Amino acid sequence: MFKAGKNRDGYFTNDEILEQANQAMDILDKDYLDDTHVFFYDNAKTHTARRPDALSAKHMTVKPPKDAASNFLCSVKDSDGAMHKIPMQDGRFLDDTPQSLYFPIGHPQAGLFKGMRIIIQERIDHGSHLPDPTKLLAQCQKFKCAPGQTNCCCCRILFNEPDFVRQKSKLKELVESRGYRMIFYPKFHCEVSFIEQCWGFAKRVYREFPASSAEADLERNVILALNAVPLDSMRRYVTYLSAMTPSPFHAVSFRFSMRSLRFMDAYQRGLTGSQAAWASRKYRGHRTLPDTILAELDKADIV
Repeated sequence: MFKAGKNRDGYFTNDEILEQANQAMDILDKDYLDDTHVFFYDNAKTHTARRPDALSAKHMTVKPPKDAASNFLCSVKDSDGAMHKIPMQDGRFLDDTPQSLYFPIGHPQAGLFKGMRIIIQERIDHGSHLPDPTKLLAQCQKFKCAPGQTNCCCCRILFNEPDFVRQKSKLKELVESRGYRMIFYPKFHCEVSFIEQCWGFAKRVYREFPASSAEADLERNVILALNAVPLDSMRRYVTYLSAMTPSPFHAVSFRFSMRSLRFMDAYQRGLTGSQAAWASRKYRGHRTLPDTILAELDKADIV
């Protein structure tokens, strides 16, 4: 149980996500060695956080700094909360050889950031087809590049460079370092994710319990509600019975996978959230919606 709150367990951070992933992989290493495992995560910032020195064109200076005091570095927080600065990690040329973003030892400006123009010029010298950086601004006015532009300013060029695009999150680096695969879901409406429907199922069960303010009751009811979500409900129809025994609440058919497919189909057709929900209820036995759905929505006056 995780009790969120400033004066309780705090809030679920990337560190907790990494710890949870490690625990899951420990279980798989012990009991499921013969299977191939893929971890799926949504695009929450808690999941996609990168290392402090990860490649990023954000805040980069276009020219080398005048002195060490104004050097471009990455901020890192120690375990005791103290902050210190470290260099950004190396980039990669097209041939995958490393490119240091700082002047090397022996250079008059050793240790200083090269600046975006020099970094881009070095990439041109190594075979990249990029525009002359000396003729470009550091970033477009008001930090807004025109839609679809990839080489309008130095920042946008580096943002679209292969090594910057391939920069992995801490979570993905951890999972792959232990021999597992990981995929981030694209950003989407929550209805198309199985786990969101599991939460909805559990909340429905939870609301059946008598209201209480006792923490012991709340914790017990949460655990019972979560355990009430049948695994088979993700795969086929199941009959939902009330957690309030002995008499059943009422029977309802659930199939999370099919419901997700209906929502996907609805959004691909351009339906709004309320229209998708209406169509999903009306055609709960179908994976996709009929071609007449738009006409039916107009007839039912669903907006």
